[in-house]
Amino acid sequence: MTSHRPAKTRIRQAFERAAPTYDNAAGIQRDICHALLETLHDTGPLAALLDAGSGTGYALPLLAERFPAAEQLAIDLAPAMLHRIAIPCQRLVGDLEHLPLASASLDLYWSSLAVQWCELPRVLGEARRVLRPAGRLAVASLGPETFGELRQAFAGVDDYRHTLGFHTPEEIAEMARAAGFAEVAVGRRRHLAHYPDFRSLLKAVKAIGANQLGDGRRRHLMGRAAFAAAEAAAERQRTAAGLPLTYDVLILEARA
Repeated sequence: MTSHRPAKTRIRQAFERAAPTYDNAAGIQRDICHALLETLHDTGPLAALLDAGSGTGYALPLLAERFPAAEQLAIDLAPAMLHRIAIPCQRLVGDLEHLPLASASLDLYWSSLAVQWCELPRVLGEARRVLRPAGRLAVASLGPETFGELRQAFAGVDDYRHTLGFHTPEEIAEMARAAGFAEVAVGRRRHLAHYPDFRSLLKAVKAIGANQLGDGRRRHLMGRAAFAAAEAAAERQRTAAGLPLTYDVLILEARA
């Protein structure tokens, strides 16, 4: 898959705006965080760990409980997200593609739903660099079926890409091996959210900072007729639980 990530300034601005409402809207992200934590059940004591793309820090208390002796570091592109972290940790404003950390300084590189905004080969190369020998990599990202309902609703309405392009499990595994990781495994699970109407669905996507960050930029506002057409297309996908929205979750595990 050809990867074209949004500009970092757009990503930072989107998540800066989302920070005040992120915790209220990120229920499914929390479920995915717990699923990622399950992969560490056999991991022994750690000296230092990084939450890469920490957001508001939901994972940090969970990691502190699991690894109480570990020094915790959190890095995020958006300062407003870091400011909302509630527990003591070292907070770093920075880019996952260029970590401000020494080589071989970490025992665990953890990242839940952050690397999809980046150039993944660069992120994995940096993760491998900062991990000590036999250090653990635990990453949750999104696969190509993510937000498929949203893309389907807007298909034929305009030519604007409303979601990112996501890597396949095979591509992610290949990139991890190319970065120098061993014992690479990529699991897959489908998480499905439901919303009462189309506006609620779009509001939820916007509230977590994931709106309109696909390839390219819209050059004009969407008209009422175009929006109504997308809304009608979304309504045709309605189930008894509401309007569905898929998170195609890929969980990468590996060792340095």
